[in-house]
Amino acid sequence: MELPWLTPVRESFCGQLMTGQQGHAYLLGIHQGYGGMQLAETLAQASLCMSPTQSGGCGVCKSCQLFIAGNHPDCYFVEADGNQIKVDQVRELCQKLTATAQQGGRRVAVIKNCERLNTAAANALLKTLEEPGKGTLLLLQSDTPSRLMATISSRCQRLHCQLPSREAVQDWLAAQFTLSSDVTWCLPVVGGPVDLLIALNDGRYEALIGLRKAWVQSLSSGHLCANLTNIDEKQVSDALKVLYVVLRQKLVKQKNADALINIKITKFAAKVMDTYHSLSMMPNVNFMAVFQSFILEYQSLTTS
Repeated sequence: MELPWLTPVRESFCGQLMTGQQGHAYLLGIHQGYGGMQLAETLAQASLCMSPTQSGGCGVCKSCQLFIAGNHPDCYFVEADGNQIKVDQVRELCQKLTATAQQGGRRVAVIKNCERLNTAAANALLKTLEEPGKGTLLLLQSDTPSRLMATISSRCQRLHCQLPSREAVQDWLAAQFTLSSDVTWCLPVVGGPVDLLIALNDGRYEALIGLRKAWVQSLSSGHLCANLTNIDEKQVSDALKVLYVVLRQKLVKQKNADALINIKITKFAAKVMDTYHSLSMMPNVNFMAVFQSFILEYQSLTTS
């Protein structure tokens, strides 16, 4: 899938690669919904390629063929085991990176959602980031780089990506899918255009539309409507993110309203997102009670 907003980043990295000026560790603070992992994999292949080009790996050498087949012996992928990347995973990775490259080139590690490194895992990674060894490259992808420990991010070079405007996203989506309206309102919910395209194809987008209508109705009436009481646990994250979007849209529509109320709603929206980020640490929570408490709090903010 061609993602035009990633082209400058890819070409910049490959330019460094071809001139021998690449670093040993890069932080890709690009959400997966915008192609963050696709970019990481492209850069990993280019780094292992015997004849890299400005666009990435050549695709025909033995190294590229191994990578495309998913069994390159010198490329390692790490992702969260459950909700966290754990110390044993990182220790195993660091041990592998000390071995001689089987293909005689680089050893490359790709860490998906590196913000999920727990404290022990992050500390275990530090030594490798500081002393990576010759021919070692680490690519750290993050959906939310602001949540990554400063000791990790400060030891990585940044690859900056100019994300597309909503208009550009809408145009890109329209080239892939028949659209009857602007669907970009839910970009903050799904993560990015890649995930939005998937949501349009698998029916998730229609469910998000239903959640948006349900929150608007519930916030207006002060009562939790049926559509919010019937969601399953997998939809809770979407419901909270949709509520955040609804609150932000209300702020835009009533920007000339009472400033104090708008400040309260802004803080309330931040609280909703804090709840979303804390989901993994909140087992056995009565989410219907959480939803109802949000509705009551919104009522108190807007009527007091």
